[in-house]
Amino acid sequence: MLGAIALGVAGCGSHNNASRTPAHSATPQPSTTAGSTTNSNATPGNPNPSGPPPAIEHQPAIAGQYVEEGVASWYGVPFNGRHTSNGEIYDMHTMTAAHRTLPFNTIVRVTNLRNGKATEVRINDRGPFVANRIIDLSLAASQAIDMVGTGTAQVRLEIVSATANPTTGAFGVQVGAFLQAENANRLKAQLEQQYPPVSVATYDSPNGTFYRVRVGRIATEEAAQALADKLHTEQGYTTFVVRIDN
Repeated sequence: MLGAIALGVAGCGSHNNASRTPAHSATPQPSTTAGSTTNSNATPGNPNPSGPPPAIEHQPAIAGQYVEEGVASWYGVPFNGRHTSNGEIYDMHTMTAAHRTLPFNTIVRVTNLRNGKATEVRINDRGPFVANRIIDLSLAASQAIDMVGTGTAQVRLEIVSATANPTTGAFGVQVGAFLQAENANRLKAQLEQQYPPVSVATYDSPNGTFYRVRVGRIATEEAAQALADKLHTEQGYTTFVVRIDN
């Protein structure tokens, strides 16, 4: 029953509170049309926009090279004015975004594969914790690539600049989120018997405080993804690899 509860709320809320990090050293650029600086080796988008989107792809996040394709969403009110995961106050009118694993202050070029519009954003938050979504854009960024009305869009992400190695650091696997601390601690105790270490991270959302259960502290994103796949296959959890920020 506990596992079922974890599955049911694993995607609730997209952003964490965390300690503040130094100000970013790069500034996202205004929106441009795709093709002006897009890497010629980038994988083309879905040839049939009206059909099902292609599967999400993952490649090493190296500046100037293709990173991943998948679904982008955006967030505004009621998150506007609340703390982002790096301790800043979220301003939905600035060019920022939430990503689960890229280091804070990484500058990412986001291209809407349906209309070719592109913009650059700075990562200052964690999320989205919704299956098959890879980035949560600010309102301003979503307006720049014309996806406000649709709510989501198939996008390509490319690293423009990064303050740290995007594929190494400390990563964990999120397996559940609870509104009751005792439920999170119960699952933590259960998982620690087989998959230590396990931690619980708190997140102060507009809908209340969530307690997120995360398994492992792993040096590479690739190894964390392997653990996520194992937990999904063997335990049935909906899993999200997330960078563990100090």
